[in-house]
Amino acid sequence: MKRLALYALLSLATPAAAQPVASFDWFEYRGGDAVDRANQPTPDQYRNPILQGFYPDPSVTRVGKDFYLVTSTFSYFPGIPVFRSRDLVSWAQIGNAIDRPGQLDFKQLGLSRGVFAPTIQAKAGTFYILNTCVDCGGNFVITAKNPAGPWSDPVWLPDLEGGIDPSLFFDDDGKTWILNNGPPEGEPQYQGHRAIWIQQFDLKALKTIGPRKLLVNGGVDFSKKPIWIEGPHIFRKDGYYYLSCAEGGTAEGHSQVILRSKSVTGPYEPNPANPILTQRGLPGDRENPITSAGHAQLVTTPDGKWWATFLAVRPYKGDFYSTGRETFLMPVRWENGWPRITDPGQVVPWMATRPALPVQPAPPVPINGAFAVRDEFDGTKLPPYWMMLRNPRTDWFRLEGGALKLQARDVGLGDNANPSFLTRRQQHQNATAETVVRFTPAKDGDRAGLAVFQNDDYWIFVGLKRVDGKLAVVVDQREGPTASAQGKTIAGVDADTFGIAEGQPLALRIEVRGNAYAFSYARLLGNPDAPMLAWRPLTQLTTDALTTKTAGGFVGSTFGLFAGRAK
Repeated sequence: MKRLALYALLSLATPAAAQPVASFDWFEYRGGDAVDRANQPTPDQYRNPILQGFYPDPSVTRVGKDFYLVTSTFSYFPGIPVFRSRDLVSWAQIGNAIDRPGQLDFKQLGLSRGVFAPTIQAKAGTFYILNTCVDCGGNFVITAKNPAGPWSDPVWLPDLEGGIDPSLFFDDDGKTWILNNGPPEGEPQYQGHRAIWIQQFDLKALKTIGPRKLLVNGGVDFSKKPIWIEGPHIFRKDGYYYLSCAEGGTAEGHSQVILRSKSVTGPYEPNPANPILTQRGLPGDRENPITSAGHAQLVTTPDGKWWATFLAVRPYKGDFYSTGRETFLMPVRWENGWPRITDPGQVVPWMATRPALPVQPAPPVPINGAFAVRDEFDGTKLPPYWMMLRNPRTDWFRLEGGALKLQARDVGLGDNANPSFLTRRQQHQNATAETVVRFTPAKDGDRAGLAVFQNDDYWIFVGLKRVDGKLAVVVDQREGPTASAQGKTIAGVDADTFGIAEGQPLALRIEVRGNAYAFSYARLLGNPDAPMLAWRPLTQLTTDALTTKTAGGFVGSTFGLFAGRAK
């Protein structure tokens, strides 16, 4: 099959005359929050989260001096970003594990389906990622000799049917075991009743062997009806097998629990001081809260120290956040034979002492704190943090002449499909996205510009659009699954009023401050390097619609570039 990576240089399959092409000169994202200014790490400190924005369900492993980390991407493509670090603090994205349309098919699934909670592990020079393609194939394993890729096509694991969150454990006796969350034995006793299972795994044939065995039914205390035991990992220390799992769901009740046994197949006894990580039960009115902490994985440094990566969120109020679930880091200490990440009542720190590892240079693309990133589109490929919705079916974008060009197709942002939309994560509560677009719409409804996007049902677009035969600058919004998939226009001006002509450059801006959004435009004087006239506001609105609390699902907001043609 032809290799078609997102960040490859693509060619348009349909002539521009048949489908208009939008050209984007550049894209800039910048953001900074009050907590960034209040927490300036010293040289011996690091800042949380270590990966800001929609980077949930982190899995980390170490090979020699190198650490590798992957996160969930659900129905975004390319999927499963792969990061590398040598100090657990400075992370650089080296690729995406799912970067060929033929590896998985996200079909027209909801954006929070697709690839859930990957784990990355390695043995004898081979890297393994285990994952679940929810509603698109089930559980699978992919392999690579180089974690930057290419990764293999999936090998499916049918014995894990109905489960999620698979991971491997390599025992000292040479055996390999596979764990996963799955249905309990018999009928579930309550909503969220799940179980943790184990089975032997043939690492050469990449297949499960032997009987499956139940390790945990429901959670650490079945009498309390614990929910959503998941994300299992086994590691060995001091003669014990430790089983670490998330419990309580991924909202504010999230936590991490641990159990141990003298045998890999159990029985496992729970830590009497569980959970070892949580933020539930803390005062809801605390300043700059970090909530929903869990889904941790423990890792050791070369000198034997223990650390944990995990997910948590940063609400701008209550349980409302648009930045998604993010990746955090904390040290692990051992007490009476059990690991601990947070003490009861302890808040996850915004800053902490760095691991005792050689400090690495800052990554080429900033990952936390206040920063700005500008994409000039002057290379032969896009950086690996750019994404699209689901698998591409045709080649609809290219990099050419220092610009990103998108073919305007009759696939919209609300169509649960693969529109001409390239996007990157919102990584701050307070952020700004800007671009310059050139577009000549062919008919009413054709549009191109900038969008802030939560999922197919919740997004806001600002850009050029043909309306009643005239060029206009509009703000279109879709707010809910019952609204028109094309959205509705909530603000607009005739382009010719301000001397904006078809095919000429127009600057666009979206600013977000918590749940307050502002949309603006500006005319450029001539070429892209010429001065820009003053920004003109189109509209402002306050909405919690671009949050998981309102929109549902597991993703965070993104900012992206879109071109669409009326159907």
